[in-house]
Amino acid sequence: MEPAEDPEALSFHGDEEIIEVVELGPPGPDDLADEMNDVDFDDEGAEEPDAEGWETEEDERVEDGMEVQDDSDVTFSRHSASVFCVSLDPKSNTLAVTGGEDDKAFVWRVSDGELLFECSGHKDSVTCAGFSHDSVFVATGDMSGLIKVWRVDAKEEVWSFEVGDLEWMEWHPQAHVLLAGTADGNSWMWKIPSGDCKTFQGPACPATCGKILPDGKRAVVGYEDGTMRIWDLKQGTSLHVLKGQDGHQDPLTCVASNQDGSLIMTGSVDCYTKLVSSTTGKVVCVFKMESMAPKAPAGQSEEAESNSVESLGFCNVMPLVAVGYLNGTLAIYDLSTQSLRHTCQHKSGIVQLLWEENSAVVYTCSLDGAVRLWDARSGKMISEYRGHSAEILDFAVNKDASIVVTTSGDHQAKVFCVQRPDR
Repeated sequence: MEPAEDPEALSFHGDEEIIEVVELGPPGPDDLADEMNDVDFDDEGAEEPDAEGWETEEDERVEDGMEVQDDSDVTFSRHSASVFCVSLDPKSNTLAVTGGEDDKAFVWRVSDGELLFECSGHKDSVTCAGFSHDSVFVATGDMSGLIKVWRVDAKEEVWSFEVGDLEWMEWHPQAHVLLAGTADGNSWMWKIPSGDCKTFQGPACPATCGKILPDGKRAVVGYEDGTMRIWDLKQGTSLHVLKGQDGHQDPLTCVASNQDGSLIMTGSVDCYTKLVSSTTGKVVCVFKMESMAPKAPAGQSEEAESNSVESLGFCNVMPLVAVGYLNGTLAIYDLSTQSLRHTCQHKSGIVQLLWEENSAVVYTCSLDGAVRLWDARSGKMISEYRGHSAEILDFAVNKDASIVVTTSGDHQAKVFCVQRPDR
């Protein structure tokens, strides 16, 4: 299948449902950024922050008295509180940006941890940070909704804007366009650095997660009420809405798409994972881990047995998907048979997972402070890396899968060399 020659063309195919991953070449850059219409800069009014996020519970920390093994090659120690987020620059993979509970974000060099510049001026925990597709800009966002964009080479701020409480933020894959979701249910899109803006009004509840699809023309957004919407970014209209039985019964926690954007996967607090055709908006299949945690007896708190889908992703080279759960289970599902292939158990909850770009290796980070590599074909652990004295809260893998950069509740970010001759 060849990409459409006309970058403006959006092709929809009736009720066609896609049941296998079709690998396409990357889409050509479109002119979405140039065609965005101006929208009023009305601030919808910030609500009181509810400070949702990873709780740094003492019982999740590495046991006292235990000698901390450190497999890392570089440690970045400029933060003075928990480090919530990390991203690598896409162009060279030589720079990292980290944001933390200390209201600070830093851009630093991965090779030696040297600080390039501080993204100053935030007034709340920096929970979102990322580079534009060409590494020209870096954006940082804090919980209160203050978003700042910096030009990397000049190390200077070029744009800022304040929205309601920030839930997530993501750069467009081909243009200097930034998308963010807020606690009032709105998603915002800006051209950078001009600031031309559009808003996408969701239900009156937080837009908990979002992802721009690879075609650059659509985005999928999940909401706290269990609904999911696919938005047309140029028109500002909702193409598909999943709600009720088709949606989730609890808040969405994460969304992902396959390489060509034909399939979307959604995860929720309800422990269900749904596979959705982005073309038809219909659910293709549902994955549910059975008997993952026994129900709490009547009258007892359910907290001890709480579980949810925390992270998910598609493998690029095989028809496999991975789902990470708060109870520590990594599930590998086979898309061809729509069945469970492997379960890989962790002692603590999984925070995030990422696939290698060009292999069937999936990485996990968890509340026990370790990064693990798993062979999705066999379900066996390949290797484990430690170095943090508290839970890992976020991590990133570079393009050639040679390094992993982690952030933690121990106030540090670390760089691990994971390249091995046998892989």
